[in-house]
Amino acid sequence: MLANLKDILLPAKEEGYAVACFNVFGFEDSRAVIDAAESRNASVILSINLDMRQFMTMDQIIGLLKPMAESAKVPVCIHLDHTYEVEVVMQAVDVGFTSVMFDGSQLPIAQNIASIKDVVSYAHRKGVSVEAEVGSVPYATGRDHIKSELTDLSEALAMEKEGKPDALAISIGNVHRLESGFVEINVERFNALENELTIPLVIHGTSGIKDRDIQMLSKRHITKFNVGTVLRKRFGDSLRSSLGSDPNLFDRITIMKKVIPDLEETASRVIKLLGQ
Repeated sequence: MLANLKDILLPAKEEGYAVACFNVFGFEDSRAVIDAAESRNASVILSINLDMRQFMTMDQIIGLLKPMAESAKVPVCIHLDHTYEVEVVMQAVDVGFTSVMFDGSQLPIAQNIASIKDVVSYAHRKGVSVEAEVGSVPYATGRDHIKSELTDLSEALAMEKEGKPDALAISIGNVHRLESGFVEINVERFNALENELTIPLVIHGTSGIKDRDIQMLSKRHITKFNVGTVLRKRFGDSLRSSLGSDPNLFDRITIMKKVIPDLEETASRVIKLLGQ
């Protein structure tokens, strides 16, 4: 069933678990994620990042994902990830995304809040949820222009009070696209944010966080974890293994029928780790 972010995250916050938000790039990984969510009777979020948005139009993306979400047996949110242009976020609202993220993390906080207020005003009228970011989560590879900056408590409180988004992404040592190794979460900063904020909190860069930290954060105030690298790596590994097992394989559907169960297994493990 199609759902927005607010409807998915509020139960998570109340019951002490987090929802997995998977970056997806087509039918196969979307199918695997929904199958995994259904097998665990868990809500889930299908997220579209900048790479995917540049590869397909938003109309094409919604044409693919919306029927899958609507026919799912569990709540499925279709989310637009990091987007830096207000007009693009509003286009996503218009075409049918049920959640959008305006990323003003590279802006002065006053400008970030002003932009979020505009997005919230537009999106909420159409039942679409809004995610903001305060602080800045860096990238391990690519996007070198993105700064690394822990979330400032006073700025986060101002965003919650004035911007009124439905969720807030925070920076507490997490890193996007970390392919190996782990990060150390700044627990002191997280504790300060958790103690003062009431809004559902979001972590980007899940793949580099230790399992014990993910479980700790999921049971507390983090209600959404963005997951990308671990699923993309499993796709590549599974695809190479499938093709290597039979040099005569060429049919796409045959190949993908071998890959989808591996993706489902990875997605299911993440969902379970987050408490669902």
